[in-house]
Amino acid sequence: MQISYHGHSIVKIKTGEFTILIDPFINGNKLTDLVVENEKPDVILLTHGHNDHVGDTVEIAKANDALVVAPNELAIYMGMQGLRTHGMNLGGAKEFEFGTVKFTQAFHSSSYQTEDDEFIYTGMPAGILFTAEGKTIYHAGDTALFGDMELIGRRHPIDVAFLPIGDNFTMGPKDAAYAVKLLNPKLTIPVHFNTFPPIEQNPEVFKALVLKHEVKIMTPGEVFEC
Repeated sequence: MQISYHGHSIVKIKTGEFTILIDPFINGNKLTDLVVENEKPDVILLTHGHNDHVGDTVEIAKANDALVVAPNELAIYMGMQGLRTHGMNLGGAKEFEFGTVKFTQAFHSSSYQTEDDEFIYTGMPAGILFTAEGKTIYHAGDTALFGDMELIGRRHPIDVAFLPIGDNFTMGPKDAAYAVKLLNPKLTIPVHFNTFPPIEQNPEVFKALVLKHEVKIMTPGEVFEC
């Protein structure tokens, strides 16, 4: 399995047969190395409905007939945009041909702002547990720290965790470091920072706070094998 990070909360996973893209916020993301027209995913996974996570899903999915898997209300709204979707809800898991997806809770908000400044309710925000090729990846989405992260880690041994550290809208470095302790992943990668002024953070501060677990600070476009 090949995993890459692309700024803000964008994660790309390549298995032997499939390309999975998580929260593809590309246009408007000053940190990303991606270009919308170049992305050819088979699947797009969405954590919640905020524009900086849904991003360019509609354009990318239409161009590639990609399946969009998302919290149910968000999946319904994406379906209304002409996309092929599969809706799920918190605690539910499904085995697809590309891997198993399970949505976990996340403590945040979730709505989509249209070009006409209408806010569309997009259901509960979520984290994602993605399992394929014997590996489990946890993308926490946007979330506050919560105690049941320990339960998530116990129930689903995590190989790689992507955790937000930006503060203001999500966990900051101190809470994210405590989340690592609860989740007990083999490797943690900080995300959702430095894209906008309110979430500017030095990821080295987060890394220094994590005492007994491995942390990898990735630059956009960096790739590693899991």
